[in-house]
Amino acid sequence: MKTKIESKRIWLYLLFAFGIAWAIDLVIYMTGGLTDLKTGSLPWILLVVSMAAPALANLLMRRITGEGSKNLYLRPRFKQTKRYWLLAWLGTPLLVLLGMVMYYILLPKYFDPTLSAESKLLAQLAQRTGKVLPITPVMLFIIQITQAILIAPFINGLAAFGEEFGWRAYLLPKLMPLGGRKAMLVMGLIWGLWHWPAIFMGFEFGLSYPGFPWLGPIAMLWFTFVVGTFLGWLTLKVGSVWPAALAHGSINSIGVIALYLAKGQPNPLLGPAGVGLLASLPFTLLALWLLWRSDIFSMTESTINQPKSLPAHS
Repeated sequence: MKTKIESKRIWLYLLFAFGIAWAIDLVIYMTGGLTDLKTGSLPWILLVVSMAAPALANLLMRRITGEGSKNLYLRPRFKQTKRYWLLAWLGTPLLVLLGMVMYYILLPKYFDPTLSAESKLLAQLAQRTGKVLPITPVMLFIIQITQAILIAPFINGLAAFGEEFGWRAYLLPKLMPLGGRKAMLVMGLIWGLWHWPAIFMGFEFGLSYPGFPWLGPIAMLWFTFVVGTFLGWLTLKVGSVWPAALAHGSINSIGVIALYLAKGQPNPLLGPAGVGLLASLPFTLLALWLLWRSDIFSMTESTINQPKSLPAHS
């Protein structure tokens, strides 16, 4: 029996998730935009707060509709699903790095083997501290990429939790009556559209498309669809939102690594950062494979709430 889609709850949830985030984005725009996005600055603080909007919308919906704490997707289920946690933690950065390698192989003119960006950073640190650090640019790059893979995903995952607890733990199950594949497409478009104000303001850090205020938002829709398919698959497969938050945090932490190897003026629509169409090709191939092969996308909201292969969500 086909589950009926809860259109009113979906639209109300979207009103909260978009309304809260876009209101904060408007404040950011009116106070100078994202030109001074430094840790601790007002735009940075407001941007971090806006990332919690989907989670706040989830909590508001549960309060208003009386859904309560049913199917929160908060139990980690680590013992039963260790391999999916490992995939989220270490598999995700491998996909990003593979995309980086593919980009530089296809467009070698933008590859800087001298690591001049790292040399510049070391010079700035020496000027600021008055001391020359006893490390080479290669050593600095290795340190950066190691912490981006092993440590930063857990820190950034806490910030990404605000999005994942909303999009994947609340909205995605509500969209599943459309059919898993269509739900992933709709979810990706919604998630991408939600990012548009920040992109129109020129959000950088390798996670957007500076210089392309119109084509960038369109490219973001594709990126959020293919990455969202992976994150949605993780959430449904594990029955928990935490692996998706970890993977999301990993993407945010390692997405800028490719820029340290860049020279010239690469087209951000293509790469080398992970949101580029070429650089995100591994996620694209994985998403298409999952949509084609994974039986998780044949489930509906009613079946994912009590799947035979997984314990009840909570």
